[in-house]
Amino acid sequence: MNGSLRVIAPAKVNWTLEVLRARPDGYHEVRSVLQTIDLHDVVTLLPGAEIELQIAGPEAGALAGAPQESNLAVRAAVALIRRAGAKRGVRILLEKNIPVAAGLGGGSSDAAAVLRGLNRLWDLQLPPENLAELAGEVGSDPPFFCVGGTALVAGRGERVEPLPDAVSPPILLATPPRDERGEKTAAMFGALLPAMFTAGDATIGVRETVDARRPIVSEELYNVFERVTAELQPATAMAMEALRLQGHTAHLCGAGPSFFLLLAREAPVDALLARTRDLGFEPRVVQPLPRRAALAQRSE
Repeated sequence: MNGSLRVIAPAKVNWTLEVLRARPDGYHEVRSVLQTIDLHDVVTLLPGAEIELQIAGPEAGALAGAPQESNLAVRAAVALIRRAGAKRGVRILLEKNIPVAAGLGGGSSDAAAVLRGLNRLWDLQLPPENLAELAGEVGSDPPFFCVGGTALVAGRGERVEPLPDAVSPPILLATPPRDERGEKTAAMFGALLPAMFTAGDATIGVRETVDARRPIVSEELYNVFERVTAELQPATAMAMEALRLQGHTAHLCGAGPSFFLLLAREAPVDALLARTRDLGFEPRVVQPLPRRAALAQRSE
């Protein structure tokens, strides 16, 4: 490998997230329409004798002390080396900007960025479907980030169907402080009751909206985990309810605890930012990121 490569690893929001059933393998069957956004980590890949990870950036502290082999970016490199069938090494410089354990898919996106970047740097010429298959070995969410933009995911998340880039207004994204996050995804799934499972109709509806190039509207969005948020993430539930009482519909990001609002043209953005901070969340305005930008790479 000569030179280096810089790859962005974008965060995501869920336009929909439905659970159809519990599976015999311990996972859940999901249907979801996902969207990359312009909040992103930066992965720089450089020559190395072995796999080495260096983390910097505002969210680096959230990963301090974690063993290198537990990081999804490292696990992705290991999986690709195994597939390539040759002893290789790489230095992974990870600029961590996406809040950790916040429902935004940052670790999964880092893994996909490593797979996409090394596929190019090592001239492996693996097609996207092979990269997505490898990504599925790393976790349920990385396959989506091999596609980016707007996509429908199914199964436990490993089946990804690219959709046209969604038409959407800007998004107000709200994330709790680091010490109030924690990994709660398994608990959120565990709290779901069979009565909360659906047939995927909300996802079908949003897909039709995306295919028709109609703008995404708040009334069509759905996330099953909002039904158990009050029980397991009360601060998130209270903040979302407070905004609802002011006429703003908030939607959970993944299994939380972050949430987002679609910003109408006439939305009082400054007042919403201030109100979100008052509720104990860190707000930022982000844009949906189309597929071409989500998959950007640059040689250095």
